[in-house]
Amino acid sequence: MGVNNKPVFQEYVTPEEVNALPLTYYEGKIVLIHKKDQVSAAIDEINQHSVVGFDTETKPTFVKGQFYHISLIQLAIPGKVFLFRIKLTGFTQPLRDLLANENILKVGVGLRDDVIGLQKIHDFEAAGFEEIHKYVVELGVRNTGLRKLAAILMQVRISKGQQTSNWENTILTKNQQSYAATDAWICLEMYNLLEEKGFIYE
Repeated sequence: MGVNNKPVFQEYVTPEEVNALPLTYYEGKIVLIHKKDQVSAAIDEINQHSVVGFDTETKPTFVKGQFYHISLIQLAIPGKVFLFRIKLTGFTQPLRDLLANENILKVGVGLRDDVIGLQKIHDFEAAGFEEIHKYVVELGVRNTGLRKLAAILMQVRISKGQQTSNWENTILTKNQQSYAATDAWICLEMYNLLEEKGFIYE
């Protein structure tokens, strides 16, 4: 609680409040990894950072019983977001090692489902994953979804326009790349904001 017991952040945000906020999207460098021989160098660069924003994308299903594996892993570092097209590169050992490294914090939203989805492709011991909501639940924030957390913490609206697009397309459009990068980037931005405000306790 802040001065006079005023909450630091809103407890809930309505869809109408979200839609009234300014639209934001990632405008920095996007590195698309679509060949297996590109993976190691990208992971080496990411390994230089102690905190990364994390998200995944999966081709949507519109038929009951239909299933697709995760197509894309997004990892954000300051000034750059890597998009790993694991449908093309494979879920390689360097990527699995990164996701099993407890010394590199992967921050995101809905991480349990992401990890389970990746373990269906190839088993690994996930470590160093933290939900953004974990850091704000004690501050009274009840919303848990990415879009609403971004609205509450950053006062911005992030697009859902590409959410149901085909992430297994031969070529990802600029809009798809921007959407995917934004989701990982905003997770890192929210973490950095909370750290600056002194709400990250390790």
